[in-house]
Order: sequence, then C-alpha cells, then structure tokens
Amino acid sequence: MILVTKPSLPPKEKYEQYLAGIWDRQYLTNNGPLLRLLEQRLQDYLQVDGINIVSNGTTALQLAIRALDLKGEIITTPFSFVATTSSIVWQGCRPVFADIKPETLNIDPEKIEEFITPHTTAILATHVYGNPCDVEAIADLANRHGLKVIYDAAHAFGTLFKGESIYRWGDISITSFHATKLFHTIEGGALFASDRELTSRIQRMRNFGHNGTGGFDGVGINGKNSEFHAAMGLCNLDSFDNLLETRKRQHLFYYNQLNDLNLRFPETLDEVDWNRAYFPVIFDSENRCLQVKKGLERFQIQTRRYFYPSLNRLDYVDRQKAEISCNLAPRILCLPLYDELTLKDQMMITGIIRKILEKRPSQLPKQRSSAAGSISSCGLRVHVQSNGSLTN
Repeated sequence: MILVTKPSLPPKEKYEQYLAGIWDRQYLTNNGPLLRLLEQRLQDYLQVDGINIVSNGTTALQLAIRALDLKGEIITTPFSFVATTSSIVWQGCRPVFADIKPETLNIDPEKIEEFITPHTTAILATHVYGNPCDVEAIADLANRHGLKVIYDAAHAFGTLFKGESIYRWGDISITSFHATKLFHTIEGGALFASDRELTSRIQRMRNFGHNGTGGFDGVGINGKNSEFHAAMGLCNLDSFDNLLETRKRQHLFYYNQLNDLNLRFPETLDEVDWNRAYFPVIFDSENRCLQVKKGLERFQIQTRRYFYPSLNRLDYVDRQKAEISCNLAPRILCLPLYDELTLKDQMMITGIIRKILEKRPSQLPKQRSSAAGSISSCGLRVHVQSNGSLTN
C-alpha cells in the first residue's frame, strides 16, 4: 500500500543515544535539558526569537488565544484543519469566517476588512499547506484597526518569505510537530513570539502558571512536552535540509506529470520559498475528485480530502457564507507525499490519474501491483515496468 503520508524517522541508533542520556539523568519531562536544547537549536536554525515548545499544535493555538487575552470575535479562515476553528470556540470566542483567495487558498485580506466590527479582537489566519498568506497586507490591516494576529503555521516549518522564516510574522505564530509534519517530535507543537514579555507569559502558561520561584502568576495548563519527544526532534532536525530537498523534487515531479491536465494547483506569493509540505490537486468538479480518489484506492493508494468540509459548515459555529471555500473544499485532493515515496510510486500514481482523467473509464481500477507486471480492472489496464513507468 502507498500511504498518503508517513513519518520520517532517524536511524534508531541515533535516537537510542539520546535515550541513554535520559536513562542516566532520569529527567523525563518538565522543561528538561533536551527540550531546552531543542528550543535553542530551533531558534538558531529558524532565526527566530521567543520559542516555547508545547504538547501539540492545538494546545499552541489555545495558548496563543489565551496569552493575548482575546475576547469577542476572531476573524479566521474557513479553509484549514478543524483545530483552527475549534480552538477559537474552545476559548470562548466567536469565529467569523472571511473567505479565501481561489488562487492561493489562503484567507483574503480584502474579505477580512469587510468583517471587522467593534467586537473584533484578532485575525487568525492559516498558511495553507505551508504556503504563506499575504502577511504584509494582514499586518497593515491589523495595525490600522488595532487587532492582534495569530498565524496557524502548522504546515509551514522551513517556509521562507523574503528570505526569513514565516514564523517571524504575527503577534504569535504557532506550529505543529505532529508525526505527519515535515519536522516532527512524534507529538508536539510550538509558539513563536518576538515580544519577550509575551514569550515569558506563554512559558508560564504552558506549566500551570508556575513563575519559577515556587509560586504562580496567572492561570495555566499542562502544555509541556517530554525529553523523549525532544530527542526525536533533535534527531530529525539534523536531517531536515535533506528532507526538504527530497520533498521539493517529489513535488516538482508531480507537477510536471500532471500540469497539462484539466487540474489546478495553489499559487504562491512572490519572494516565497515554501516547503512543499503537501501536494494538493484542484479538480474541475467534486465528481472528478472522488473518481480519482476511488480509482487510486483500488490500487491501494491513499489520498486525503484535505481540508474538507469547509469549516463554516461545522455544527458548532454560526452558519456563515464562504462561497469560494465551500466551492473548492469538495474538489481538492492531496496526493501521497513522504520521504520514502519512490519515483516508481509517483510514476504509478500519476499514470493512474492520467488514465482516469484522459480515458474516463466507466469503472475504476480494483487493485494495485507492487511489482513489475500488468494491472487490469474493468477497462483500465496498465503495465508497470521495472523502472516504474506505466504503459498500455
């Protein structure tokens, strides 16, 4: 089976070296030495200030909202993972959905301004698939209207805008270090804030409000992460540059094989070097999207409808219009993308997609061969050569 994603893992021996130190120190969690080392290394690698590693990306979002003391309405995107919206609701605020730009799939700054009211306290935008929002336009809006800005940058590790980490933008940027992300600590996340007082506040809040002197300074939660997670992060950071180059090659191969079909792909802003964390394909209809999804599944190839449904349709939010997001969300499919995905796998995937879209078989393929040979299913027949290419 070809999975839609698979976590990258370091050599086991390298991880075990860190484990030996954990056993020797018997210091397992609560801001241990490996976690502090990982924070410092990430700060140096990303060239950012004020990092706090936490237990996961959703906790990071909730802490960001609480640390900025947000109330009332937060303008956000309907096209993101559910945690972007659920965190707003969880913290007692009201999400207000501004629609997205069809070219980038990111929140549209012009639509944001339409929804600003006296009750608006912040903008929470997502760098969709690691592709940056129009951060300059959003910063201008926020400054003119006195709003805070949080970026859900869960997908954006390694993405640069004008040569700098995208995490440098906003009052707070959060990220996820979940196992499915390009850089991971198995489970985890982080908050980035350049303001030192805000960074210190987040540090206290992730640890019950402890102020470091045995007392408490404000309410907090248990948002800490462990030495075992930090050890995985330290291992993975060493190989991240190579992983990023592999992902860019894989992304380019998909694009070159599919860009002459009746498909669209998200566009990026100028001066962006994005990490190609995902490979989303935009189809001309939901029916074609589902046809390709089911066809690939019959060859044991996973895909994901990411993000679906549009978040303005969740049953715990006020129903609001977001026509572009509602139109695009059912038509987007993310193709398999991970470090161990081979060129042969990608040739198989793109070959099947081409045959489905070009020949429009009445029935879709039923099985996938893992070796060279013929694959046949109800009018769709391909031959997998030893080099991975497909022919009739």
